[in-house]
Amino acid sequence: MSAAVSELTVGIDIGTSSVKAVAVDADGNIAARSRVPHDFFVPTPLRFEHDAATAWHEGPRRALDALGDVDARGVSVAAMVPSLTSVDANGIPCAPGLLYGDERGHADRPGAIAEAGELAQFLHWQAHEYPDARGYWMAQGVANHALSGRPVISSTVAATAFPLFDWTQWDEKRLDEAGARPDQMPIIGPSGHALGEVEGRPGCVLEGGTIDAMAEQLVAGCDDDGDVLVICGTTLIVWAVTPDPVDIAHHYSIPHTAPGKFLLGGPSNAGGLFLNWVDRMCASAADGAGDGTPASVGDPGRVPIWAPYPRGERVPFQDAERRAQLVDLDLTHDAGSIRRAAFEAAGFVTRRMIDVCPTPARRIVATGGGTRVEAWMQALADCTGLPVHVCAVPEGGALGAAFLARVAAGLEASMNDGARWARTAHVVDPDPVWASAVGDRYARFCDVAG
Repeated sequence: MSAAVSELTVGIDIGTSSVKAVAVDADGNIAARSRVPHDFFVPTPLRFEHDAATAWHEGPRRALDALGDVDARGVSVAAMVPSLTSVDANGIPCAPGLLYGDERGHADRPGAIAEAGELAQFLHWQAHEYPDARGYWMAQGVANHALSGRPVISSTVAATAFPLFDWTQWDEKRLDEAGARPDQMPIIGPSGHALGEVEGRPGCVLEGGTIDAMAEQLVAGCDDDGDVLVICGTTLIVWAVTPDPVDIAHHYSIPHTAPGKFLLGGPSNAGGLFLNWVDRMCASAADGAGDGTPASVGDPGRVPIWAPYPRGERVPFQDAERRAQLVDLDLTHDAGSIRRAAFEAAGFVTRRMIDVCPTPARRIVATGGGTRVEAWMQALADCTGLPVHVCAVPEGGALGAAFLARVAAGLEASMNDGARWARTAHVVDPDPVWASAVGDRYARFCDVAG
């Protein structure tokens, strides 16, 4: 057995609509992959949740088993944030798994905790509705308990709970405000360390988990000034790489995983959730292969405009009440035009975040499941005027988690070395035939969408 094969690690990514897992060798080659779909639920326009027992507890174990006979040295779980559920005495979720953007995390809801973040508001709701729960755990904590028997999370995951986490431990006073105790929260350990062992797999360590977007950053190779990382998942996430932190209202500026670099941008709801919603309404526009190719749009100037907000918007508005619009529609438009407009809306949201960045953009690095949709990648290039370097492994969150598992297993010295796994499948260039019409529509989009 080669050294590369004997050093397999597994990354698991709990996403909005599925759990993905990859087994990866030392050189970043995929030895096995799996996907376990699950549902998400929108019981009212402002609620967004999982069946956490299915998606967070069962899903990761099923995805790991579906990889087959993989002799893994380590496992790490990435997941969307924030998320929270209540668990019973056996550590199995007994409440809805609340997801990012759900109204139960809104600071302006009746009874909300003053000066607390979204996850703290989730905890306040869970503790009120399920006061006898054994604990209140994030998706990573639920998955890690299912895999190892211990409800552990890394300090990276715990940081999403600030101010409940004071950067060293759970803050007992802030937890009490939400109705919880420190012993009801997951056990915190250092990121990149072995915090347990995967049950039934002797010698396979469990890393404490991470944020899906951070895992993507580790292995995307999007580390130079002017690079723009676009994560094309259920949520659209845009990060422009800058040499210094940048203060732009309603945008996030955070340290990059690449030393000495920073990221500007953040999440938008104009991703796969929005695009799939449009897809369902325009099902006749998809070809028989179901590969996301729209019906032909003959005239670049005959495309309407979407304001892509059926469930509000995050960056730059931070407005859950904002709603979708389709404007400039006439009787010459068909389903293909409406669908192209949806892809353009995602591209325009990306361009708007790029435009506020003082560092000139030079290229986009696209990752996530949406990179399989050719029409999305072309619209992204057309709408930004930038070449789109499509990552060779769409499961970037799982791939990055697999690298963190290597660090925890002692196979890597630093998580910052993950960029060596970055590979480009192909480059999508802007289509000059569409340039003028798309430029006019971008100006109209900014007027309509706000």
